Amino acid sequence: MANPTTALPTAPETATIDTVVGQLRALEQLTRTEAHIARVRLGQARTEAVRRELEQNGTNSVRRAERIERALRDLNAPPDVVTPTIGRVVALVKTALEQVQAIDEALLSDLTLEHQLLDRSRYLRVLAQVAGLEAVERLAGDLVDAHTATVEWLTTVLAEEALGGPTALIPTTLQRLAGGVAHAVALPTRFAVEQVNRAVHTVYRTGEGAIGAVEGVAGRAARFGNDAREVATAGRDATLQQAERVARREGADTVAGAVHDTRAELGSLAASELPIKHYEEMTGPNAIAAIRSLSDPDDLRAMITFEQSHKNRSGVVDAAQAHYAAIAEDRTDK
Repeated sequence: MANPTTALPTAPETATIDTVVGQLRALEQLTRTEAHIARVRLGQARTEAVRRELEQNGTNSVRRAERIERALRDLNAPPDVVTPTIGRVVALVKTALEQVQAIDEALLSDLTLEHQLLDRSRYLRVLAQVAGLEAVERLAGDLVDAHTATVEWLTTVLAEEALGGPTALIPTTLQRLAGGVAHAVALPTRFAVEQVNRAVHTVYRTGEGAIGAVEGVAGRAARFGNDAREVATAGRDATLQQAERVARREGADTVAGAVHDTRAELGSLAASELPIKHYEEMTGPNAIAAIRSLSDPDDLRAMITFEQSHKNRSGVVDAAQAHYAAIAEDRTDK
């Protein structure tokens, strides 16, 4: 009679374990890719808090890859010297290609990677249950939790982008250029071609003095986008403020609204125009409390940009950004 402790696994059991090994190898490769991408994203963090979060995510990705590697060793799978290299190459190719994409497309690509990691982790958990591999099942459960959290974070960042920013991640120079090209093809609502055309037409009818100002606004609206802070100057702020005054005086509300939105995005609003009264006199804690009372994304954007352009208190900016992210996340749940 055969000793049950030395009996060979049946064919179905062998097939299941082989599938487990295959999924572990795929997860290791994707996880190493994730770790390299997290390191690339460090340079795009808008705030120190986001940078710390990305740093931790990169560290956790490496640890997850090491756990997967140990699980493979425990299953007596032959060592894989190719996967780490593949992960680096895939990350390199991905980040190189996304430089010619707008930031939202790059984030969607990251989200696709995380969904694949999440779905494979769920599949692995079921496979491990069937094969009776408790350690692998626990590993798969931890992977599911980790990638679920990352998917939720990326979804929130994309929602922030959809609301007009500021997002947790800022685009690279090439991504800003790609985004500018996309915006030139389809401008945001408040700078839509029809609005700009109507604005210019109105100004031509109301006087020669405002023509240059509003044409400048139209050009800036197409050019500034998310990169507005880098080209802010005192002369520009004065020009925009004068353009808004002229538009309001002449009854061109569409123009005035477009100029005001541009000024808010550039952080060039006067303190008296902010949605929080006497903000410039507030201490950091009071400013944070006042910002957390806001619920309108446009008001929050105006406050974040104003703070960054003036006192730039990291605690205030981080708290405002976190509140903005919470509002964006709430929009995704509806």
